[in-house]
Amino acid sequence: MSGPAPIDAIAADILGDLPPGVFGGPMASGNAAAANATGGFGAMFTQGLAQVNENLLASQTDLQRLATGDIQNLHQVMVRLEESRLSFQLMLQVRSRLLEAYQDVMKMQI
Repeated sequence: MSGPAPIDAIAADILGDLPPGVFGGPMASGNAAAANATGGFGAMFTQGLAQVNENLLASQTDLQRLATGDIQNLHQVMVRLEESRLSFQLMLQVRSRLLEAYQDVMKMQI
């Protein structure tokens, strides 16, 4: 009987089910293996932060183009704004959970 599944394998399974645009969307098996080999969770988290940043910058650019009248499709701008808002909220929730877990570990007595 083998031991429990590694956390990286579980994270890859969970993140593979995410829709596109949320922390980089579905991870291909090659990307998951590369993330595991180069840093695991840290690399995956850094990639997620970069994706959230790209979403926010794209939304800001869309808003500027909308203000100048360069965009014809208001619906697409609103969808991108909502996607960037949701990805930012998800990132904040993950950060909060990680901070709480870190504080709980630091409170443990040895």
